[in-house]
Amino acid sequence: MADGTRPRDLAGHLEQLKVASGLTYEGIGRKVHLSKSAVHRYCRGSSTPREFAIVERIASTCGASRSEMAALHRLWLDATAPPDDIAEVEPAPPLARADLPASPGRTRFQRRLAAGVVGASAALLLVASAPGRPDVAEEPAQQWISGPAWTLPAAPVPSTLFGVTINSGTGAMPSFRVGAVRLWDSGTRWSEMQRRRGEFDWSAADRLVNGAEKAGVPPLFVFGSTPRWANPAAPAGPYSDGTPSPPADLDDWETFVRAVVDRYRGRIEAYELWVLANDQRFYAGSVETLVEMVRRASAIVRAGDPEATIACPGMGQLWTTEGVSFFRRFAELGGYDHCDVASVKLFQRQASDPPETMLELIASIDRVMHETGVNPKVWNTGTTYSITSQPRLDETTARNYAVRFFLVGLYARKSNLERMYFYNWGGTKIPLVLQPVGGAPTNAALAVERLQHWLRDAHSRSCAHGEPAGLPGNVFQCDFTVRESDRSYDATIRWTDKGTASVVASKDVESIHRLDGNVTAARPGDVITLTEEPVLITAKAAQR
Repeated sequence: MADGTRPRDLAGHLEQLKVASGLTYEGIGRKVHLSKSAVHRYCRGSSTPREFAIVERIASTCGASRSEMAALHRLWLDATAPPDDIAEVEPAPPLARADLPASPGRTRFQRRLAAGVVGASAALLLVASAPGRPDVAEEPAQQWISGPAWTLPAAPVPSTLFGVTINSGTGAMPSFRVGAVRLWDSGTRWSEMQRRRGEFDWSAADRLVNGAEKAGVPPLFVFGSTPRWANPAAPAGPYSDGTPSPPADLDDWETFVRAVVDRYRGRIEAYELWVLANDQRFYAGSVETLVEMVRRASAIVRAGDPEATIACPGMGQLWTTEGVSFFRRFAELGGYDHCDVASVKLFQRQASDPPETMLELIASIDRVMHETGVNPKVWNTGTTYSITSQPRLDETTARNYAVRFFLVGLYARKSNLERMYFYNWGGTKIPLVLQPVGGAPTNAALAVERLQHWLRDAHSRSCAHGEPAGLPGNVFQCDFTVRESDRSYDATIRWTDKGTASVVASKDVESIHRLDGNVTAARPGDVITLTEEPVLITAKAAQR
């Protein structure tokens, strides 16, 4: 049996990659078709995989570079070497998040394996059949399935996918292209619009609805923040003029909802029936009361403006057990029976985490929906309360993350996700700024506009990630058919969630488009280096 310290060396390096990636054991397990417990054992050193392919899948999912993979291969060979080869093992160098030189040290066992074999993937085939290998415990891998994450009938990419939350009451709208706007922290809270019973202040809402109409973008009105007069005994919340508690008399709620619908009938496209329902800073009532508020508000909207879309109260805090429990209970009590759309808050744990980590959150939401027997369309309508206290992103990361935020929305088409409202437009006290009120769009905003230009005539067909789709483990892609008036062609957007990767251009490739507007010709067989900046790869067009 190999020295017991050596599997922990391998495990330590895997654990380091896991921590750097920001993924959970469960998240890694879903991506590599292993159980959470198996990934935990391999990363903590209580067992070692029989095959290097398992190590390779875990490391690729965590964004390991080629040199890191080579170092892991040496450690795995060391951990599974027969006892008679232990003496000649040269320890592998510490794993760093940078290219590592190949270690010159080789055991007799390693030399036998590597003879005539190019690369670690080929070597592991010999390892699998080598006599005398130690019997290392492992949990059976889940069934391996190759192919895209999903393939659906081609459907146009809706312009409304590209939404922003307006955080300004001036009525100003983005000067770069967006497809939808959401009104919050813009002078339109209930506690701001009805400071006394029977009196309404429509000034901010009028400016915003007028501004949205002039810009040609549909507005989403958000309810939230009960006025103090409607529940004087309720605790204070994040807004001095309101409380997160529901009104003491739900007739006051009905009166306000009816007044808004009557004033803006046919001008407001959609209503979100509470801003952040499963965060006690924004809603401090019971789930049962919330469902009743939704039932009443929905009836008023459907009667007063039957063409409007009703979005159920926003559900955030979904990285937490408490947040998911509230969300689940709302669904169990029939809350979604009264709405057209489920509003959820998708965000990374930290703003510096790759946007693709939100896919883990989307999977959790999808699972709750399935288990409770509901299947509404989903709109992402916000972020986390702590967003304003997180550090600012650098220029390049901000540009890439802004674009990939919306690409994650496209990737989640299979989970009924239809819209992504970026939080926010107009403000500057956030990690990623698109445009301040009265200022120019940032490079991040212009890159989002470029993405919309790429997808203007696009119909999405499928999305994929990593090895099941024949891609490097850190590569994501979405495939489209672009249908213009006189021609059509296939196109793919590819990017990495971390680091770089290389892919070979297909036989019908024509050009590569970048976010700065540069376009370069490409030929079949060219090696394309992918980075964290998404690129559009187009194929030769078919004339119509």
